[in-house]
Amino acid sequence: MLDAALPAALFPYALVFARLGAMLMVLPGFGDQMVLVRLRLILALLLTVLITPVIGALPELPAAPAALVPLVGGEVLIGLAAGGLARMIFAALHVAGTVMAVQSGLAVAQNIDPSQGSQSVVPANFMILTGTVLIFVTNLHHLLIGALARSYLLFPVGQPAPVGDFAKVATDIVSATFQLGLQMAAPFMIFGIVFNLLIGLMNRLMPMVQVFFIALPLQVPASFLIFAASIGLAMTLFTDRFVTLLGPLVR
Repeated sequence: MLDAALPAALFPYALVFARLGAMLMVLPGFGDQMVLVRLRLILALLLTVLITPVIGALPELPAAPAALVPLVGGEVLIGLAAGGLARMIFAALHVAGTVMAVQSGLAVAQNIDPSQGSQSVVPANFMILTGTVLIFVTNLHHLLIGALARSYLLFPVGQPAPVGDFAKVATDIVSATFQLGLQMAAPFMIFGIVFNLLIGLMNRLMPMVQVFFIALPLQVPASFLIFAASIGLAMTLFTDRFVTLLGPLVR
């Protein structure tokens, strides 16, 4: 019955496509909403044709249709989990951008994040777009493609997914990305502490003065100057840590 619906020779390609397609749906850059669905589908099919012959032995087409559920479902879950780990690293850009927005007074301005289709503060949106561009300009997207093929060495087809290992790696990545985001936004945190301390002192010395109307016109341009001076170092730090944090999936 399964042979009539799906030829046995095509079943290994379908099995590989289940994992690669799931990973491409959530990988940063490839899985963003701004990427055309047809383009992502063509890329998944192309990678499936290239990777399947070099994987090695793959499970044969099962005789019972019910046996497909755990087999294909397990591949999809592994693909989503592996791609989700790479996606978590980009949370550092969102953390850094949000801290920058709060310290610069731009947190009230919301904009659509084209990578996720949700609302985000303007600095975080800019950081995410810049990080995505840098990933492709510096050819770091090759690591993401390599992670697709490497996943079959780490998680062979047909074996249960290592849920415990995934949970540990995910916890470590979340902790590291939060730390990375704070490091990228460190100049703004220092500026915010010093600036608010001076404004508070001015308010205590001159209670009748509306310090908010004095502070905001100074806070925004000063934040732009700090951003222009620190964005290069911040994005360099992000690309370096991106390679380090992606290590468990590509080594």
